[in-house]
Amino acid sequence: MRRFVSVGLGVVAVLGTAVMPSFARSDPPDPLAEFYTQQLSWAPCDQGMECATVVAPLDYANPAANRISLVVSRTKASDAERRRGVLFSNPGGPGGSGISMPAFLAKTELGKTYDLIGFDPRGVGGSTALNCTVVPALATADSRPPDAEFAKWSAEARVAEDSCERSGGGIRRFISTANTARDLDVVRAALAEKKINYLGYSYGTYLGAVYGSLFPAHLDRNVLDSSVHPEWVWRDQFKAQAVAYRRNVDGWAAWAAERDGTFHLGATAADVLATVEKTAAALAVKPVGAHTRTVFDAAVGVGARYRPLWSDLSKIIGKLAATAPPEALDAEVPDAELSEAAEAGQLLARSARADLQSGVFDTVTCESDWPSDLETYYEDMRVFRDRYPYGFGIVRAAPTTCTFRTFTPPEPPVRLVREGYPVGVVVQAEGDTQTQYESGPAMAARLGDNLITVVDDGNHGLYGTGNACVDKAVNRYLIEGLLPPSSSTCPGEARPDVAVVTPALPASVQSYLDGRGLPGS
Repeated sequence: MRRFVSVGLGVVAVLGTAVMPSFARSDPPDPLAEFYTQQLSWAPCDQGMECATVVAPLDYANPAANRISLVVSRTKASDAERRRGVLFSNPGGPGGSGISMPAFLAKTELGKTYDLIGFDPRGVGGSTALNCTVVPALATADSRPPDAEFAKWSAEARVAEDSCERSGGGIRRFISTANTARDLDVVRAALAEKKINYLGYSYGTYLGAVYGSLFPAHLDRNVLDSSVHPEWVWRDQFKAQAVAYRRNVDGWAAWAAERDGTFHLGATAADVLATVEKTAAALAVKPVGAHTRTVFDAAVGVGARYRPLWSDLSKIIGKLAATAPPEALDAEVPDAELSEAAEAGQLLARSARADLQSGVFDTVTCESDWPSDLETYYEDMRVFRDRYPYGFGIVRAAPTTCTFRTFTPPEPPVRLVREGYPVGVVVQAEGDTQTQYESGPAMAARLGDNLITVVDDGNHGLYGTGNACVDKAVNRYLIEGLLPPSSSTCPGEARPDVAVVTPALPASVQSYLDGRGLPGS
């Protein structure tokens, strides 16, 4: 269960109130000088990039002790005359590898103007890795488990935390967002750059906000794409994901109800949801092909999130509701498009796994305190099981490794402020399920940044992924320095072009409307 939360999240925020030690906000003291002045040796690596290794202290409070290595990647600006410095990027996680980010961003306009810098954060990939031993799955993969199963979910989280503590070694308590931000500043100095520009996705938005809070004099233009909420500690961020999935399902249900003449799922949103619940109950008793109730709940959540899938989702539910034979269903299910949902279900059910997995997610998400009373989780799980079953809502409310945290973080989370670096840009989609829409306006308000809202869209990570409006606004800001309006909108992916059909109309009237090519919404 905890592994699915990691996949689904991509990313989350932590907020504290304590002020960081003074050394983090000033020029590096002598003990850090050797790290800040190191010379990098670059060599060709994958995808046309070049890579180097940076040495950083494991513990910035005691830099003379242990050291770690960080793998850094780079593509140089293709237009040397237009070069305006370096742009660091992070894809999220926590625990996502950023090594390939320069190759990805080199395809955008940013590649002409910036030296693009990627990196594996401490604990990740080619950097000094934090690996934890994988433990056997104890809980049954079920989107709506009975109360009797809750203790197994807790047991699995406890065993996983104990295992990670044993195999995580001495580096685990130093794998944190604050230390990763300090690593970024070491890389900046090793590149001989006075300032960095920054583009962060998902959890990478929190990392960028922490960097700006600790090193405001070293941050220039910055974009936070699909931002975390600055005031939601990890558990609240997780729980809000389930709410976002449900909102998308409710929106889809209203859309499908308007097209009852096409999909026959119900004439009102409530009727459509009743059909969904009736189908889920039937699948719990007798699956249709590979479609169990758990996989069905995942498909509903994912299909409702992505607007272009709304028509396909409606057709699939219609077939399942009519108890179509598996062979008829399989012929029309868009498996490629709904592969994310199917893969999610398989991931939860899979018990044969590798011996080791990254422990970064299960460590960074423990930077802040979690409730220790299991009944607090069980009460939420009961609510989420009933109200938010789509997209595995109950997983978002369940205990995690942080419930049983075996280490004490050496410092509190960073208090996010913007004092001394330029106004940035936050981009947020209304239907984002990983970092819910409220997170974007909240981060923009906290930092005094400008907000771009992507309307009626469920995507997570907008820049460079096909939204021309977002790309244009971000490019104008990062390349030309032109801020978008304090609050503006971009259109999201279009809903399917399915006309509203009202079967009760006389045939002659319906024929007339059809002849005029009544457009869908």
